[in-house]
Amino acid sequence: QVQLVESGGGSVQPGGSLRLSCAASGIFFRIWAMAWYRQAPGKQRELVAQIPSAGSINYLDSVKGRFTISRDNTKNTMYLQMNSLKPEDTALYYCNANTGSLNYWGQGTQVTVSS
Repeated sequence: QVQLVESGGGSVQPGGSLRLSCAASGIFFRIWAMAWYRQAPGKQRELVAQIPSAGSINYLDSVKGRFTISRDNTKNTMYLQMNSLKPEDTALYYCNANTGSLNYWGQGTQVTVSS
């Protein structure tokens, strides 16, 4: 059974930082492409950052230079370090694992940026 469990969300003031984690089980983690998506109220889900098993990392333009995605294949865990957070980063953040033909989602972790 595949499980993706996000953690690390919370409420911060603008300019603050958070580190999200996604713990995966039930998959051969090191060969899967992993990604973070987010969905704000009333908006479509969007890709925030993607880290393949090998190759280039991609970021949403609005988070470049502020967010860093990483993975630890020894711990089956992916991370998203978020710095210089802005109110527009407020959203439910989802962990995604995919191989192209298979696609799995976590339940999401809420990030709220507000003064």
